[in-house]
This record gives sequence, C-alpha cells and structure tokens, in this order.
Amino acid sequence: MTNDDLCYLPAHEALKLFRKRKLSPVELTKALIARAEKVNPRINCLADRYADEAVAQAQASEARYMKRGARTGALDGVPLCVKDAQRLKGKRTTHGSLIFKDSVDDHSDPMIERLEKAGAVILARTTTPEFCLSGITTSRLWGVTRNPWNTEWGPGGSSGGSGAALAAGITTLATGTDIGGSIRIPAAACGVVGYKPPHGRNPDGPPANFDRFNHCGPMTRSVADAALMQNVTSGPHPLDHDSLRETVVLPTEARSIRGLRIAWSVDLGYVPVEPAVRKNMLKALEVFRSLGARVEEVDLGWTGEVEKNGLHWYNLMHFGRQTIWHLKDSKHLMTDYAVKFAEVAGKLTGADDVHKPWEQAHRMYQTLGPVLERHDLFICPTNNAPSVKAEHDPWDGNFTVAGRKVDPEYGWVMTHQFNMLHNCPVLSLPSGHAETRVPTGIQLVGRTWDDVKVFRAGLAFEKAVGGWYGTRKTRPGCDFS
Repeated sequence: MTNDDLCYLPAHEALKLFRKRKLSPVELTKALIARAEKVNPRINCLADRYADEAVAQAQASEARYMKRGARTGALDGVPLCVKDAQRLKGKRTTHGSLIFKDSVDDHSDPMIERLEKAGAVILARTTTPEFCLSGITTSRLWGVTRNPWNTEWGPGGSSGGSGAALAAGITTLATGTDIGGSIRIPAAACGVVGYKPPHGRNPDGPPANFDRFNHCGPMTRSVADAALMQNVTSGPHPLDHDSLRETVVLPTEARSIRGLRIAWSVDLGYVPVEPAVRKNMLKALEVFRSLGARVEEVDLGWTGEVEKNGLHWYNLMHFGRQTIWHLKDSKHLMTDYAVKFAEVAGKLTGADDVHKPWEQAHRMYQTLGPVLERHDLFICPTNNAPSVKAEHDPWDGNFTVAGRKVDPEYGWVMTHQFNMLHNCPVLSLPSGHAETRVPTGIQLVGRTWDDVKVFRAGLAFEKAVGGWYGTRKTRPGCDFS
C-alpha cells in the first residue's frame, strides 16, 4: 500500500487492519501528518495542529492493539480532525475569529467527548468562517481555504476545512456543524459524505444544542465511515436537555433497496440550477433505478417565499445576533462579512420576525410530509452550483446562478430548507464533477427520525458507483504531487 493509498484509507478498513496487526495507528497517523505538511500550504484547511500529541495517542492505541485481550474503542487509532467551532478540552476554539484566538476550553462538547472516548486520534482543528456565518471558509484569523479539486474555488462552508481536509487526504474522519447546510455544502463542494442528523440525535454543547435548526455530525469519505461515527456519537447525554433518548444503530454494509420509493426534484420548484448539477443528479437517479428503486418526480409547491421568510431571517434575528454583541468592542478584529452581517442584523427590530422561519417551515412540511408518507426518501441536489470562488463575497449584489441573480449567501445552496425541517435526516453524497473538476452532490432526505433508511439508500448507492477516492485517478491529490 502506497502512502497515498494509506492517506485515503477508509476508517472501517483501517480498523480491520489494526485488529489484524497489519497496520499500526502510528503508521497511519504519521502518514497523514506528512501529507498535511505537503498539501495544506496549498489549500489552507487546518487551523491548530497537534502532531506530537496525535503520535502519542496513536502509540497508546497501538499498544492496546498489541496487547492480547485488551479492550479497544470503536474508533481506536483512527485519525480525526475537529472543526474549530466545537469545544476540545485544553485546546483553544477560535470560531475563526481573532476575538477568540486565546479562548481555551475546559471541556469537550459531547460529540467530541464521545469520539475521544472511542479512541479517535485528534490530528488538528479545521478552518471555519468567522462564527460559522458563511458558506465560504475565509477569515482574518486563518485566511482563505481552497478546494483541493481546483484551488480557484472554495470548499464551501462553514465546515469547509473539514471537507477540504478529507478530499485532500490529510485526515481519515472529520466533524462538522450544520445550521444552514454547513456540513452538507462543503461535503458536496469537496466530493465527500456529510450527514445532518435530526436535531438532538447527536448531543451538543450550549447554546447550539438549544437551536433546533442546528446539528452536529460526521464528515467522511464513505457512508460506512459516517455510520461508524454516528454509532459512536448519537444517543442521550446527561448534559444536553435536547438530546434524544432513543439510540439508533446505523447499518455499515450495503444491502438491497429494491422497491424503495424515491421522490425527487431538481430545483424544489423555484431554484435556478447549474447544468452540471442537474446532469449529475439525473445520472444518480438512474443508479437508484438500476437498483430497483421506484423513482418519481414530485412538485412540492415551494416558492421563493421559502427564502423570503426562511433561514436568512432566522440567522439575522437569532444565530447572527452574536455579531452585534461583538461589534461595539471588537469591530476592528472582525472579518468584513461579519461586520456587514452585524450592521444588517442590528437594523432589524421586529420581534415577530424570528417566528417567520418557523411558520414557513410548517407550510413547507404540509407538502413534504405527505410526499414522504408516500415515499421512503426525497432526493434533490445539495448545492445548485458546484461551488463559488474561494474569495467569493457573500454580500455581492450581482451574484448569479444559471443566469439568474440570487442571494449571494444562500442562492447557490439547497440545504437550509432542511435545517428548517430540522427533524428530517439528510445525507449528502457525491454525484459527479463539473467541468471545473469541482464536485457536485445530492441530498437524501428521510422521513422524520428515519436515519436508518437514509443510510440504507446511501450505502447501496455508494456500492453501485464503486465508492469514491479508491484510486489515484479518483482523487485530487495528484494536484499536489
């Protein structure tokens, strides 16, 4: 196995090799550290790095595997990168902001705590836009993060560093958070797998755990690896009031989905879609048909009112209020888009506006709910454009998609609709590439709380297409050789 193959080895395969003593966690960890040294300067997806500590953790894991009868964790020795917006005990969490550059946490968030206890080796933190505000991953603190497939383009956001790190082969697993698509946007733009579980499925830390539009979840290069992470992180937590009592065990191996009923829409009835995104989604639907699924186009009846009354309002009135809190004393430290966000949010005074997205979400579910009653899944693109340029301005009033002027922040993604419908599990999978080599993605949207069926479909699709990153030709790594 070459070092390149080692760096793209799925977690579930690495674990098998660890148990057979054919691969050492130290060997894998050092290979990824070396690759990061080579590749990261080009894409800039890592924040703080913990190389020495990671090797020490890998050595401890190796010792457990070498000792007969020793108990090993579900992810023992598997390298992991943690988004720089999730607490990690003893380490700083900057949220991509100069304001928090010296903020060290005294505890880990529940999801991270569980991954640590399962034996994951934490390599580094991944970059995020300031306060996770944007679908671009740029900040004054960490600079511009670029897409490994084409560095002129961005990796999406806000978990853009995690998506880029996976695609570039410098971590085996990564974490993300998702309030408007922040796991799924970069998953699609970078050509990896990203999962938004139902709210509360994965416990979280405050205040995000009380935000029903917010979710924390796995980012991986395979569906089985996402299931492995979910099986570690999900379930009730004594410190998270919103965590769900039910524990769901997800499948990790593909089986037949013959007879599965799939509804689909390319544009949700109102969204402009780039040709490459449309073409690749239609090809993906043919894969599902070939597997024996019953595939039917549907009209949800959604309109531009979704955007007018949707998540953007919610962010301005609720999630984005943090920018206002910091503006007075720390404007000189903030990234330009965060300052603009604060200035716009500060002009909104209608207390009722925070309820607009909730009312809109209810109206949306009046059509999606019945569709999911008749079907097992709903499929649509993840992003309606493959990505945006790495230095994209999320306040650009002239931004277009497929020839139509759209909102420069939300107009190129189709993810936030399913944050509003927060109890629906959503799995983003790669669907192909655009002419720019930038990947595209599809979303598998499940019935509320039906995580298992989403993963069944994802595993079957992945097996049918032969997976991703299995050979040098299917990786962007050759750009950095």
